[in-house]
Amino acid sequence: MQEDLPSSDNGSVLIVMGVCGVGKSLIAERLADALGCGLVEADDFHSPQNKRKMAAGEALSDGDRLPWLDAVALAARLQVYCTGSSVVACSSLKRTYRDRLRSSLQSCRFLHLAGPRALIKERLCNRQGHFVGETLLDSQLATLEPLNTDEDGFTLEISSPVDRIVDSALKELRQAPPPHQTIAS
Repeated sequence: MQEDLPSSDNGSVLIVMGVCGVGKSLIAERLADALGCGLVEADDFHSPQNKRKMAAGEALSDGDRLPWLDAVALAARLQVYCTGSSVVACSSLKRTYRDRLRSSLQSCRFLHLAGPRALIKERLCNRQGHFVGETLLDSQLATLEPLNTDEDGFTLEISSPVDRIVDSALKELRQAPPPHQTIAS
């Protein structure tokens, strides 16, 4: 079915990535608003079984994640087809996951939200009504493969206020895409 859809070659996709609790959804939503484009929330595409596993503190396997990543990529492609661009909130923890998204989306950049474990844990402990909690933080940190220098993307530190992170991201997006770099927000 994906072969029947237009490619995302003529549109851009920004994927906001990182472990649970870094603020992917909030930052992606703010960026989508600022850029005037659609938002794809990857959490909406997890199967009920995946949500149950994560709620029980069980990390997902690659087998659990691959169909989910394909559904997220399809939603992003549809968003690009309809509106020309998209912002996606998706953990994208491993290079292979990002490669899978890239192979479907063609024109995408990654914004890796990163921060100290203690801050992320505090946020997760205060999180209400989400199926992913603090019990998955260590497994996600162990799985995380930060962006490589050959990947189109940049990293922002989450210790700054949300508005400053969004402003830093927008500034970076206005520039020509250099090799991956870490930017203090």
